[in-house]
Amino acid sequence: MASPEIKHELGAAGRRLIRSRGHAALATSLSGRPYVSLVAAACDSDANPLLMLSDLAQHSKNLAAEPQISLLFEDTAGHTDPLAGPRLTLLGRAEPCDDPMVKARFTARHPSSASYAGFADFHLYRLAIERGHLVAGFGRIAWIEAAELRLSADAAVLAAAEPDILDHMNRDHSDAIELYARRLLGRAETGWHMTGIDPEGLDLRSGGTVARLDFDTLVLTPAAARRALVELAQRARERPGG
Repeated sequence: MASPEIKHELGAAGRRLIRSRGHAALATSLSGRPYVSLVAAACDSDANPLLMLSDLAQHSKNLAAEPQISLLFEDTAGHTDPLAGPRLTLLGRAEPCDDPMVKARFTARHPSSASYAGFADFHLYRLAIERGHLVAGFGRIAWIEAAELRLSADAAVLAAAEPDILDHMNRDHSDAIELYARRLLGRAETGWHMTGIDPEGLDLRSGGTVARLDFDTLVLTPAAARRALVELAQRARERPGG
């Protein structure tokens, strides 16, 4: 049996994968048979996956009949052998979500969705995770229960402040965001902006490209977020490159 420390580490690795990916493979049930499709994905502050689905799509019809689904998140690009890359299979129940703040997180992650997010035939779903299967490298293959995948810290205060933080950073500190992407993440693209902040890090976007920058420690308040953002900017300015 894995120690509490190992369980904590695996849970954090699973959340990092969920938070860093913009798309996932969705498996639903079609008359008792597996049906897999590619969907845009985001997550709430606690790292519960979010999906914006059209009622007209086959996977939406499937989950209306059977809401138990599976999601596969993977980071295999750039690996000579894709099977050497990390992936996480989640099992759980897709539940409708009408929280406007959560919907704003999805549309910030996927700006094109803002054009149809208000249509009557599009709905936001949040996955109530039951467990996950993580393959994170040799010897790091394990089932992770929901309690380990769930962020234990209370993210509500930071989540409420997220829109103001994003507005402030994108309006007044675009230069710092560019430094985050170029010098801390080694990204060559330009025109980066922040699309999300949560206790574990930042979500960035440039055109159709997304990136993730993790914090060193949990950030739970706007004041702590400000300190972390200033520290990251200072670290980026001190690092040569770009």
